[in-house]
Amino acid sequence: MQGYVKGKLKGDPVFAAAWELLRDTHQPLIDLGCGVGLLAYYLREHGFVPVITGIDFDPRKIATAQKVAPHYPQLVFEQGDASASRNFSGNVTIIDVLHYLDVDQQHALLKQAIRITAPGGLCLIRATPYVDNWRFRMTRLEEWFIAKIRWMKFTVKHYLRIEEITAPFKAAGFEVEVRPLWGNTVFNSYLFVFRRPAS
Repeated sequence: MQGYVKGKLKGDPVFAAAWELLRDTHQPLIDLGCGVGLLAYYLREHGFVPVITGIDFDPRKIATAQKVAPHYPQLVFEQGDASASRNFSGNVTIIDVLHYLDVDQQHALLKQAIRITAPGGLCLIRATPYVDNWRFRMTRLEEWFIAKIRWMKFTVKHYLRIEEITAPFKAAGFEVEVRPLWGNTVFNSYLFVFRRPAS
């Protein structure tokens, strides 16, 4: 686990990207599909102060996150369905979750994210959209491998296209930005930045 954590924090560009976008906000954050809580720890280490709540369906990963949480203020990790309705308003992150859900679940999660993103708040989604290129094929190979070693509780169900992810946010009046987030990896990762207008 320690090697995995070090490798993710060093090689995955999503943490620094999220920090740069969230660093000036005072709104709470909910991380839907938080895994072992790496994003929350990274943000805390870099000075992010607001309350962070992490939700993940995998009880093993939540148990791991909860062991570390007491070392940081105002971190809460709960086992549950990321798309379930909840009483929250603030910033939202969804990192590498969508493709493990079926189509109906994907749309339910996007709808939930739109509902709970506060005015002036951000919804950040890192996803692997369906694109016919070599990066997408490498991503599918990686997903096969992590399923083989049983790191992930679920296997890939469906890859949405870029426009399928952005469409509901555009319809809800969000500002939309889509940027590649490959870093030094070979994977077909994109960061979707959705900002709800303050009024």
